[in-house]
Amino acid sequence: MAMPYIEEIGQWEEKEVTIKGWVYNRRSSGKVRFVLIRDGTGIVQSVFSHDSVSPEIFDLADSIPQESSVIVTGTVRKERRAPGGYEIVAKDLKVIHTALSYPIAKKEHGVDFLLERRHLWLRSRRPWAIIRIRSEVISACRDFLNGKGFTLVDAPIFTPTACEGTTTLFAVDYFGEKVYLSQSGQLYNEPAAAAFGKVYCFGPTFRAEKSKTRRHLTEFWQVEPEVAFMELEGVMELAEEMIIYIVERVLTKRKEELAVLERDTKKLENIKKPFPRITYDSALKILTEKGKPINWGDDFGGDEETILSLSFSEPVAIHHYPAQCKAFYMKRDPKDPRLSLSVDILAPEGYGEIVGGGQREDDLKELEKRIEEHKLPKEAFEWYLDIRRYGSFPHAGFGLGIERTVAWLCSVHHVRETIPFPRMLERVYP
Repeated sequence: MAMPYIEEIGQWEEKEVTIKGWVYNRRSSGKVRFVLIRDGTGIVQSVFSHDSVSPEIFDLADSIPQESSVIVTGTVRKERRAPGGYEIVAKDLKVIHTALSYPIAKKEHGVDFLLERRHLWLRSRRPWAIIRIRSEVISACRDFLNGKGFTLVDAPIFTPTACEGTTTLFAVDYFGEKVYLSQSGQLYNEPAAAAFGKVYCFGPTFRAEKSKTRRHLTEFWQVEPEVAFMELEGVMELAEEMIIYIVERVLTKRKEELAVLERDTKKLENIKKPFPRITYDSALKILTEKGKPINWGDDFGGDEETILSLSFSEPVAIHHYPAQCKAFYMKRDPKDPRLSLSVDILAPEGYGEIVGGGQREDDLKELEKRIEEHKLPKEAFEWYLDIRRYGSFPHAGFGLGIERTVAWLCSVHHVRETIPFPRMLERVYP
């Protein structure tokens, strides 16, 4: 007997199948009982008729608690009104485990209530759809880079140095020595690029930011490509191509999930090349026109990013930020040393930055000067400086934040919904 997953059920029309899963919902109509079964890939309606099953099974279908694990056997038939367009005309129902009264009932709950029960909330339709889209985004990132000949080089989680500034480091006792949770794999990508040319790392990164905004987590995931002999123009082009690939992939493969979220896909379908590109100075003019001026040299906060990203219908690349608001490793513009060869890409619809990157400083003396200016311990960066001592080369890369990208694609307000178990300033449970 066939035991397909629910997402494959349409291939088994008029055939008998067995489905293993959990009771998502049930209802009664006269002498018919409808039990919705989910198995992680989808939901299917199973129909129990009083005239077709035993009285014991009929009564069980009328009383089985939500989220009980079950095995249903029956014949698949097309039914356009049913979830997924098919249903199972059931002949048997076996209970693996009878669930207790499920705490996440079919009613509205507050966010704190749901986050406290995130391990159960994941079973609901909305988080199910978001995490499935997240999985597709991650697969798309890997496929895009692998298809372009990149080599995956995993970066360490324990690091002796800061990458994005010393104020957001999580310190860890490493056998009596103080080390830190990684803020980015980028510093390790650079020597990897010298060895393999085109590389990327993918994994969790940690920022001890005391921020409660809708765009911040203390633990989030990034994919970070780095390319030898690439400059700022090349990295903008690469990031643009990658975003287009991700959007098209999600639109193609996750239609059902987008429908569950009631996402306006027309806005995503309009994401085409080329993206608008503006300088930092041009972005300041937009902010001034919109009544939100900031001082030259200040980085954009959430409010500024929202205004800028609402000003465009597709992602916008903002480049040549002042060097003073970028990391020590960012290369200065030789035409104007006040500026860095950097770029951020903001997602539209108010979602803000999803990509940050640029060209790295490849001159040893300049990099040593930057380390000193930022008051960083030079001895901790000797290995990093070696890349400039032994065959230095121009190189560039970027990091794409998975959670912010998923929030935009899903039209989700807060990034806490885009990761299975969010870690925030005041939440490390469950």
